Amino acid sequence: MSRRHTAPSSSAEELLNTLGQLTGRILERIKMQQARVELAAALQRHTLGAPLPAVRGLRVAGRYAPARDGLDIGGDWYDVFPMPDGTVGCAIGDVQGHDVEAAAYMGQVRTCLRAVAVATTEPAEVLARTNDLLISMGSGLFVTCTFLRFDPETRELVDARAGHVPAVWATDDGRCEVVLDEGGLPLGILDGEKYPSSRRVLAGTGAFVLVTDGVVEGPGHPIDEGLARVAELAAAGCSADPDELAARVIAVADLTGHSDDAAVLVLGHGDPRGTAAR
Repeated sequence: MSRRHTAPSSSAEELLNTLGQLTGRILERIKMQQARVELAAALQRHTLGAPLPAVRGLRVAGRYAPARDGLDIGGDWYDVFPMPDGTVGCAIGDVQGHDVEAAAYMGQVRTCLRAVAVATTEPAEVLARTNDLLISMGSGLFVTCTFLRFDPETRELVDARAGHVPAVWATDDGRCEVVLDEGGLPLGILDGEKYPSSRRVLAGTGAFVLVTDGVVEGPGHPIDEGLARVAELAAAGCSADPDELAARVIAVADLTGHSDDAAVLVLGHGDPRGTAAR
């Protein structure tokens, strides 16, 4: 006996139509999100793609690792640039959030720091003015940041920290420390915030290592443990090629289980061959 196929009821047709519409909307959102991720990645590459400048008295290297999940690409960055008074500005930072907004804001923060450094090179003042400028823009985002000034003539390094991860400093005479200098709030939170600065002379041979939290912190992995691992690597490699040290430090992110992006900036000082740096 042949089977007869009945036409779907009107309620079934409505359900199929609804499912079709929902599927179309989901696909559109997926395509839109993919486009946003690709744009964020392009902004990140544009910002970090240029080689770092040569700096008299320093051996500089930076590394960036994108988020394991492409949707989590964010606003980690580092920067090194000459300033009008002959000193050199160095910065590392991490924008709140992910996706294209964070990546775009990262570019704005980087530009603001460079623009403010034309008027003043004092790190505490650079951060304070940048903070007020970002708040006036009203983006609603905030960013952690460390800004440093290196003087090639005196070898003095001055740094100020806005809610950012502490740096690590190691020298070839056995000194190694997590730099727990006082800092201020992240940029973009409180108008008029002040940022203390610290001064040190980079004597001898060593390395000043800066990281974002994606390197040292993750689920079930406290930041203290991550910083301790970075300190071990810095102590063992402070006389090595800064690019090699940066590669070893960025690999710590694989141990923390952090899905965020990560950045490292290494400032090697002194001459590992034992001759005076020019």
